[in-house]
Amino acid sequence: MDATLVGGMTGVLGALVGGSATIAAAWITQRTSSRRELVRMELQKRETLYGEFINECSRLAIDALAHGLDKPETMLSAYALLNRIRLSSSDAVLAQAENVVRRIAEQYFSPNISLEEIGAVTRSLRRIRSSRSVRRAAPNLNRSAPQGSVSSRISAVFAASSCASFQ
Repeated sequence: MDATLVGGMTGVLGALVGGSATIAAAWITQRTSSRRELVRMELQKRETLYGEFINECSRLAIDALAHGLDKPETMLSAYALLNRIRLSSSDAVLAQAENVVRRIAEQYFSPNISLEEIGAVTRSLRRIRSSRSVRRAAPNLNRSAPQGSVSSRISAVFAASSCASFQ
């Protein structure tokens, strides 16, 4: 073989390998970036969904303390959000969300609580500062009050509606 031919082929093969490596690196970088963006978007979507669920359940939990379930469509938005959670969340998150909605529905069928009683329990709960404290304190509040008492029912509703176990 002629030396000029070998030199030319070496140059062409070198350019081919170098170009292929550049293309492969760009493809891998783009793929990783796209995957990272999809994960970020999914997390943002779940965060928004959980925020809507917490807002709606908090509103319904307070409403359930003072009112009965006069219109079943009152719970419609909570069930709609629960079904959206069912589509995108883990089994553990879904179980907690179902538990929250169930406890709110149970509270609607329990005797109503006066505003003074709600205020008294709210003042006693102000000492609890974080959702982890609520989760740790709620079982103690339930055990310290007689079963079926106003305080135990309000504590159960507040603990359930805090949705502190969403991760």
